[in-house]
Amino acid sequence: MNPLPSLVLTVAIGYVCGSLPFGLWIGRLFHGVDVRTLGSGNLGATNVYRTLGPPAGIATLLLDMAKGALPVFLIPRTALAASFPGGGAWCAIAAGMAALLGHAWSFLADFRGGKGVATAGGVMLALAPLATLIALVIFTVTVAISRYISLGSVVSAALFPVVVALLVPRGVHQPVFALSLVMAAVIILRHRANLRRLAHGEERRFSLGREKSS
Repeated sequence: MNPLPSLVLTVAIGYVCGSLPFGLWIGRLFHGVDVRTLGSGNLGATNVYRTLGPPAGIATLLLDMAKGALPVFLIPRTALAASFPGGGAWCAIAAGMAALLGHAWSFLADFRGGKGVATAGGVMLALAPLATLIALVIFTVTVAISRYISLGSVVSAALFPVVVALLVPRGVHQPVFALSLVMAAVIILRHRANLRRLAHGEERRFSLGREKSS
């Protein structure tokens, strides 16, 4: 296969996988609602958790992670990787980046989506498991102290490239580090409204259970 078709197919498959709007589908199938009309209107796990309850939120989280991890794990093991520009490592990077963009701007949900944290976590879990686990610890500690999911997401995303630079082996360092920088930028940009609310003391703190207002 020529490099261009390999590149196009890899990106297309990754984007379609990332575009699967599990939060939207869970809300419609099990609760008869469009989660985009509830809470923040976001399709990510946090808004689903807050508005539809822990089972829906946790299911969305796991599925959003899976749709990031699976393309990264599976596509480079196909014939696409053999002709991909730069080889299998960059094939995995392209699949992961496309999955993240699909999640954030899903063609199946009017180009709306989540903020990318769970899907980026799935992508990086497939690429750099130890670095991802450390980022999860950073996220958990930040949320435990502040009770802000958004702050935990931004802090862990911002520090993740540093963790990758320190832990990822030199042989695969360059493509994974490049992806970590792009993913951090996407996640932080997607949280810009949250950052404004944090600066003004208006951001909602995280609490266990479904919000009564939903």
